[in-house]
Amino acid sequence: MMNVQALLQMNTIFISILIESLPFILLGVLISGIIQIFVSEEMIAKIIPKNPILSVLSAIVAGVFFLACECGIVPITRRLIAKGVPLSAAIAFMLSAPILNPIVLFSTYIAFGNSWSMVFYRGGIAFAVVLIIAFILSFQFKTNQLKQEHIEHIHHHKLTFNDKITGMFKHSIEEFFSVGKYLIIGALLAAAIQTFLKTSLLLEIGQGKLSGNAVMMALSYVMSLCSQADAFVASSFRSTFSPSSLVAFLVFGAMFDIKNTIMLLGTFKTKFVLCLMAYIFISVLGLTLLFIS
Repeated sequence: MMNVQALLQMNTIFISILIESLPFILLGVLISGIIQIFVSEEMIAKIIPKNPILSVLSAIVAGVFFLACECGIVPITRRLIAKGVPLSAAIAFMLSAPILNPIVLFSTYIAFGNSWSMVFYRGGIAFAVVLIIAFILSFQFKTNQLKQEHIEHIHHHKLTFNDKITGMFKHSIEEFFSVGKYLIIGALLAAAIQTFLKTSLLLEIGQGKLSGNAVMMALSYVMSLCSQADAFVASSFRSTFSPSSLVAFLVFGAMFDIKNTIMLLGTFKTKFVLCLMAYIFISVLGLTLLFIS
């Protein structure tokens, strides 16, 4: 019979994940609605550079100034791709926004005792991973990889301002219910695994350099922390794991966790999501082992 205390703990974790994520989801769907109504395909075509490299770099720069978590960025990314943004640039934006924005980097600085080294490691490895992933995607996938490729075409010139505002909120509400169910499923899975998976077992496994990095990445995936707060959790492992393992935790968890995996599976084709996850895992593991002792 399932322990009542364990169920209560699972419920607490589940609610805390939802409370932590919902503000960013709401912001994300609102911006998605704004993009759908106020940004035309022609505007996107003018803004995004034609050069593939420049389009990815401009997407990363946009991500730096965009305050969003790994869940709230998903509906925005979907809308951008549907509007014609290249897949590699949109994914670069999606991966960079939750980890390279100033709030996340500043929280990392504070969490590690005003240490710039961890900020540079986290930002540098994340930037390199985004470039690698964008490069791979630009060659491997030639279509937008959305599950629903068709989107409603908005005739912007025919709508009054009131019509646009109404349409914006309508699309935001539809987007919220579309991605919200995946957030709930993901949060529930994350809470269950955190409750019933013994962290002590992972700590025992992760004593080697390679295993330590892999275990911390797995732990970040399971814990599904918001990127604005994960540095404070990572800093609590300083006496147990190496700086390399801590950076692996901070980079991988901000790009992929249980709750945003479920959301991505609801947005993109399954093969694409699995490939993306594998590429990020290998890139983060390899770069942290190679450049951080």
